[in-house]
Amino acid sequence: MKKTYLFIACLILTSNVNALAEDTCEKLASLSVAGSKITLAQTVAAGTFVGPAEAFSGGDLSAFYKTLPAFCRVVAQAKPTSDSDIKLEVWLPVMGWNGKLQGIGNGGFAGLIDTRQLGMAVKSGYAATATDTGHSGSPIDAAWALGHPEKVVDFGHRGIHEMTRVAKAVTQAFYGKAAQRSYFAGCSDGGREALMEAQRYPEDYDGILAGAPANYWTGLLTMAATDTQLLTTDAASFIPPAKIAGIAAAVNAACDQLDGVRDGVLNDPRQCHFNPASIECKAGEDSDKCLTPAQVTTLKKLYGGPHDAKGHQVFPGYLPGAEEGEGGWGLWITGPAPAKSLMAAFGIGYFSNFVYEKADWDYKTFAVDSGLKLADEKTGSALNAIDADLKPFKARGGKVILYHGWEDPAIPALNTINYYESVLAKMGQSDADSFVRLYMVPGVQHCAGGPGPDSFGEVGRLNFDDPTHSVSAALVNWVEKGTALGTIIASKYTGEDRKHATMTRPLCPYPQAAKYKGSGDTNDAANFVCESQKK
Repeated sequence: MKKTYLFIACLILTSNVNALAEDTCEKLASLSVAGSKITLAQTVAAGTFVGPAEAFSGGDLSAFYKTLPAFCRVVAQAKPTSDSDIKLEVWLPVMGWNGKLQGIGNGGFAGLIDTRQLGMAVKSGYAATATDTGHSGSPIDAAWALGHPEKVVDFGHRGIHEMTRVAKAVTQAFYGKAAQRSYFAGCSDGGREALMEAQRYPEDYDGILAGAPANYWTGLLTMAATDTQLLTTDAASFIPPAKIAGIAAAVNAACDQLDGVRDGVLNDPRQCHFNPASIECKAGEDSDKCLTPAQVTTLKKLYGGPHDAKGHQVFPGYLPGAEEGEGGWGLWITGPAPAKSLMAAFGIGYFSNFVYEKADWDYKTFAVDSGLKLADEKTGSALNAIDADLKPFKARGGKVILYHGWEDPAIPALNTINYYESVLAKMGQSDADSFVRLYMVPGVQHCAGGPGPDSFGEVGRLNFDDPTHSVSAALVNWVEKGTALGTIIASKYTGEDRKHATMTRPLCPYPQAAKYKGSGDTNDAANFVCESQKK
């Protein structure tokens, strides 16, 4: 009988809480937040949310939506300028709010609100917020930027800041108190947004997770335009999809054993000195297992990175390893056909619409020196998040975790190392160690995928439960408990089975890297130790 009464009491309490939340939520429609307008405030019952069938972070979301708890959904528009139209959403758990706010980053040229990551944060008890950064459309489309310099600024940094400002006001109005802590997580362009927040708006967030950041935007897109030229200047230079597997096999044959483990994962690709000439076709020969002389030259330049007229490297090149696979070179760098890679789309879209402001701009006319100079002049201030002086962010107790897959075919991993080392040089080792860490992830491609262990609480799969296996949980512990960061155990899963890892490997604070002890299962993190590595 007591159990029956208790059950009935819980139902009544839940019903009362839901009714109170619904009343409070709907009232948010009249909330006044300077420079913005609430366009929707609606309580969403558990499992009833209907949203986009897919999100940029992947997959059919219909089944996922059914797992969401009840939440208050607030949709708003921020208009800091006459040409701004920053759409944003704030999702607030009806029950079990943990007192924190989670900001969600974007990918590519943005344009979408990531409902999957919003939902994941709400399921973990966070109030969550995301934005399209001021324009709607595909993350590969840059046409919106043509003739709209204020929208470029919104995309560059203002959109995320406006999102955060509005979200904090909405959160306080709904719960009757401010969020105790605020966090931001983003990968790729979202990683750039994350660093921009730490650099420009140090008061916005307490903890920042920046994955594979596109923070030196003008340099990265200069490389994209240069590589597209390189691959398509003449038909002989293009490396077709059928040859990617042969390149990957040759790289692994040359370098896979350098760390003492033959597993298709290069622990530190900087130690791999693979020479593309080693697989040059014999005279008169051409097959999928070898490269023509023109293709050898192309591959060497892709690894070497773009150089200016004086021979100085203006952006790091790609590292050898993980060339093949669903998210490898065939998607990002070389593409299924000439000028059809994702990096070609980003490079051409950026310079056409942001820099030269000509929809029909011909990428074959691009010159590194003048192109990068103009890009910096017109968009560097709005888009580049390269300021190494993070003293204001550190002074308020902020913490930053950077991570990057060593074998990223979109943003060369050395770019993140370069930024991290610039922070060390600017602030000193001791000061930097007190609030910033970098983790390099072997065998992982762009934000996810590749032969390496790509599950570690990263952006897209934020996990706040176990700080020994999750960078996002470790960040929270660092911010809230002052727990110093050490080794994070990363895992490799097959498909959606998240319980049985096929590989685990320690992620070590850079410049340390995991070294095999020499015995035991090479797929078990327990058989590795973190040691400093030679570059």
